[in-house]
Amino acid sequence: MAMSDLIEKFLLQLLDEMGGVAELQRGDLAERFSCVPSQINYVLTTRFSPEHGFLVESRRGGGGYIRITRVSPEPTALLMHAINAVGGAIDGPSAAAFLKNLLQAGVLSLGAARLIGAALGDAALRAVPRERRDAVRAGILKQCLVHTYHVL
Repeated sequence: MAMSDLIEKFLLQLLDEMGGVAELQRGDLAERFSCVPSQINYVLTTRFSPEHGFLVESRRGGGGYIRITRVSPEPTALLMHAINAVGGAIDGPSAAAFLKNLLQAGVLSLGAARLIGAALGDAALRAVPRERRDAVRAGILKQCLVHTYHVL
């Protein structure tokens, strides 16, 4: 198993044990896994991001910490979190991760997730200049999620 997988597994287990919120020190975690702190940063940014259903707060320095919070699985809260986390631009893989998370949480049906995914794909955005696609994709995703919010 890769180091990133081990760190992710440990953090997920810790979140389960701590009720969805874990606070720890980056240095302690790096020491535990005998890796550099940048490996911890990599796992946090790629596997514990908002599109995966997590909030990560970080404070650097001697007394610094990392706080990971699993977003509430309650559908309305998760949907509102996703809408707020999309931002002004989003690439295709990140949009797909949002949809996967919402599908797994039961907020979106498989059909809805596929339909929204098709609307966000590069094939659907072919007429949009490449440098504008991520901004247009974010706008479409937000509107789809806002509409879904009003349906719940």
